[in-house]
Amino acid sequence: MTYIENIFICLTAPLIIAILVRPGKGRQMMSFLLSGMTACLLSSYISTFLAAVNGADLTAASLTIAPVVEESMKLVPVLFYLLVFEPRREEASGCVTMTAIGFATFENACYLIQNGAAQTLHLLIRGFGTGAMHVVCGIIVSVGLFHLWDRVWIRMAGIIGVLAVAISFHGIFNMLVSQQGAAATAGYLIPMITGILSAIFVKNLL
Repeated sequence: MTYIENIFICLTAPLIIAILVRPGKGRQMMSFLLSGMTACLLSSYISTFLAAVNGADLTAASLTIAPVVEESMKLVPVLFYLLVFEPRREEASGCVTMTAIGFATFENACYLIQNGAAQTLHLLIRGFGTGAMHVVCGIIVSVGLFHLWDRVWIRMAGIIGVLAVAISFHGIFNMLVSQQGAAATAGYLIPMITGILSAIFVKNLL
């Protein structure tokens, strides 16, 4: 096994135990946290495979392949939950957020192991920026998806639409943070500022 699978085992083992012994809503939230980490692991496999098939380098893959794969994979457990359990909007919204947090947590852990912990300030900025980006994409999906879900005739188009917006936001983030200097700083700040504004103005829409 490579380092990514070892990290996955170490992070998810306590979660799995907690899911087995914890009753109630806490179990549901931890299940979606686990789903987000699993989606991140599977996304890395799929993105690597597609990059190899298309002959894309790391930069091209991060800009064109990763946003599509990652946002699609984060949506899978949410759609399964909506279709099978038909939860209330408030419950489903929290599950989207936990999936995004799980994804960002595992992604940050892999980045830390791969790049080391010498640059503490950069890791701090990247950790908050990446986490905010994934959460904002989750908010985009929540607001769009849950307001269109009851309208069956537009449900499929709505899913594709909100997914496209999340992919675009993710792709812009990856494009900016792949640069140096002010562009990278702006890339990390945009999702954090957007997340703060979302907490203020979007709360009543979920």
